[in-house]
Amino acid sequence: IQCSCCPRKIVSVRVCSTLHLFVTIRGRPEPEVKWSKEGDTLSERAQIEVTSSYTVLLIENVNRNDTGKYVLTASNCCGSKSAFINVKVLDSPSAPTNLEVKDVKKDSVSISWEPPLIDGGAKISHYIVEKREETRKAFTSVFSNCMRNSYKIDNLQEGCFYYFRVLAVNEFGTGLPAETTEAIKVSEVPLPPGKITLNDVTCSSARLSWEKPAHDGGSKITCYIVEMQAKGDDTWTKCSESKALDAIIDGLTKGKEYFFRVCAVNQKGKSEPKCLLAPVIVKDTSTEPMISLLSNTFSVKAGNDLKIDVPFKGVPPPTATWKKDCNALKETSRVNVSTSDTSSQIIIKDATRIDVGVYEVTLNNSVGTTSAQIFVNHNVEPPKIILEDKFRQVVVVKAGDLLRIEAVISGHPNPTVFWLKNGRNIGTTGRVEITATKTHTSLLIRESVRKDSGQYTLTLQNTGGTTSKAITCKVLDRPGPPAGPLEVSGLSAEKCTLSWGTPHETGGAEIMYYIVEKCETSRVAWTLVYGDMMSTTCKITKLLKGNEYLFRVRAVNKYGEGETLESDPVKAMDPFTIPSAPTDVEVTSATNEAMTICWKTPASDGGSRISGYIVEKREKQGIRWVRVNKKPVYDLRVKASGLHPGSEYEFRVFAENAAGLSEPSLPCPLTLGVLLFFQKKMLCNLKDYESQE
Repeated sequence: IQCSCCPRKIVSVRVCSTLHLFVTIRGRPEPEVKWSKEGDTLSERAQIEVTSSYTVLLIENVNRNDTGKYVLTASNCCGSKSAFINVKVLDSPSAPTNLEVKDVKKDSVSISWEPPLIDGGAKISHYIVEKREETRKAFTSVFSNCMRNSYKIDNLQEGCFYYFRVLAVNEFGTGLPAETTEAIKVSEVPLPPGKITLNDVTCSSARLSWEKPAHDGGSKITCYIVEMQAKGDDTWTKCSESKALDAIIDGLTKGKEYFFRVCAVNQKGKSEPKCLLAPVIVKDTSTEPMISLLSNTFSVKAGNDLKIDVPFKGVPPPTATWKKDCNALKETSRVNVSTSDTSSQIIIKDATRIDVGVYEVTLNNSVGTTSAQIFVNHNVEPPKIILEDKFRQVVVVKAGDLLRIEAVISGHPNPTVFWLKNGRNIGTTGRVEITATKTHTSLLIRESVRKDSGQYTLTLQNTGGTTSKAITCKVLDRPGPPAGPLEVSGLSAEKCTLSWGTPHETGGAEIMYYIVEKCETSRVAWTLVYGDMMSTTCKITKLLKGNEYLFRVRAVNKYGEGETLESDPVKAMDPFTIPSAPTDVEVTSATNEAMTICWKTPASDGGSRISGYIVEKREKQGIRWVRVNKKPVYDLRVKASGLHPGSEYEFRVFAENAAGLSEPSLPCPLTLGVLLFFQKKMLCNLKDYESQE
């Protein structure tokens, strides 16, 4: 077999052109010729011509799939012989292989793939990554120049379904795409459930409840799994599965301690478990019902709604029954009764005179029974608050003065009075005195200070409703401390930067400036740095290296200097050190007057860039080291000249950065300047020999 193209060489042909393989053959008797394609079937488009002396394989309009090894086999009764020709069709590549989704988060997906089986006869230059939402038909480009075989696709919409595809690119164009077969939902496992609460324990069961996870991972929570572990046991066992936010765990052993934890489950899997903080001791905690009514008298105006709420306690939760005027209470479209584990409630819409009377609620559980009577009257006056005009604006007092807030009140039955400051209940204590009568209430604060500034709320409540009035008070005083912490940044051996926040309590006046001071921890006295700093950040200079400092800041308004905000102690040190010594110092060339010294960079630059190197020399009999280069060199070699002929020298190197010089390197071995010295000595010996002759 004799190929017109050299065997084992690659025949390259452009896509859409014609592949023409001509091979000369001979044999006696005339051989039988067979063409094949290794690892694949021969294209149906292949045209084969065979004569007694040659054979031709012709494929028109070739494409990337025609790439491969073509094998020609000639055989007769005397034997057989084969030859192969590698054909490469120059085309865009085929689709990448093994496209996989590696990791799915709530807003990102990571994919990976392998190179195409057919590269189109040219090196793959890069890949194009595209995405498509399930509800859309067109793909959009994510990254058009990916050089690796993996990519993380960010900024996806949580909970949406996406398809992804990858295309390889070579110099002939963009190849076929590899696409994910199924839509990928962008989500992850949910966060753990919220707080777990033990609601009830009996001698054989426990009832737990929990809060929803802060985030469902982008996929709906399908259920919650409750697991338990007996004290002393190492394994967790599944004890309940619930779609609600609570579960009852039965079959517990009395007297044993159990740990419980809850996992949330979505389409992606289980969340991390949330554990009940304390172990549960299985014991009988039954208690008889107990009613805790604030008032047993209610009033209602005709036409208004009546709401009677009876809170109670009891284990197991008791059942509630209601009576009116000694008869069982009938529920109608106007009268509704609802009972939970902690309260029983009656709501009567559009109350009339027939709804007035005595109501009785009876609670019953396995431990006991209790009841309470509630009286409903029909004369109700909602609470009302009347304030003087001066309390409708901001009430301003100076520090140390008396702060007094007064109001006229009314309502039937007599309303309950509550005073709050910034949303928190306050009562008579220390400097604060609260008084209340049927028609009047007042709040007195003696020797007021800056912290007494804020919003005070007067709230009245009775069966007719609730009403509130807010009064804003401002105490004029020196400001409070600046908002912390006092942060120290940019610390070096000589300077640093301080920053802080404006005070939460301004003392009722504008902050004019700040006073900044410093103090060495080894001293008692504070030193003024800035006496009129207008901003909330400043630079401190002239620190002493190695000393430890404290800094403090206080705000100033027109009433004086406020409280100080102090920093933690800090030491004035550079954030870097001297470098380590250079290594492998050696003489690479030498003459009688000069030597070239080389070395390697230090193992550590001390955190600051190496700014240069200092080289020193010393003769064999010498004691002192002498500097070779006047200025630091930046290369890793230097030439030492001006040496004494015939003398031996050793050299050492220092590295230098912003912190200073390193320790010296280990000296190189003693080196003799020999070249010119021996030349002169040989010349002298030759002259002596000639004179003797």
